[in-house]
Amino acid sequence: MRAKARFLGHPIHQMLIVFPLGLLGTAVVFDGVYLATEDNFLAVAAYWMMAAGLAGGALAAPFGFIDWLAIPSGTRAKRIGAMHGAGNVLVLLLFAVSFFLRDREYSPQLGEMAWSFGGVALALVTAWLGGELVARLGVGVDEGASVNAPSSLRDQPPARPV
Repeated sequence: MRAKARFLGHPIHQMLIVFPLGLLGTAVVFDGVYLATEDNFLAVAAYWMMAAGLAGGALAAPFGFIDWLAIPSGTRAKRIGAMHGAGNVLVLLLFAVSFFLRDREYSPQLGEMAWSFGGVALALVTAWLGGELVARLGVGVDEGASVNAPSSLRDQPPARPV
């Protein structure tokens, strides 16, 4: 099923999600290292990575929603997509709580970080669900995709393989 929101022939949502996923995950890694070292530089880096990850997630979400609306009702893909989307909204909310609880002196406490630790754990599940949508259910994949399909910059979709 071809994605509805596209740029230069590729699904926009799939292009954008790598940024928030990577930024939010790395923020949690930096928080963990901060807990072990108490190096405030790592807390500052985690804070700003979280800010950028939240902004990126807010940017990616509407494109995923546009694609989800195009999935036929009553399908497994529609149910998985709903879990993926709702789960990612919760991921962003958990990280937002962690972000807004932190003080501006960049010395977060474990309780403030726990929200983002929960967020990254849930993000692992929602990322798997996103992979299930693409790799297993074919959402966001051109119907004629193959190892010899023409460039996505062409105006026509690839021909169905024989």
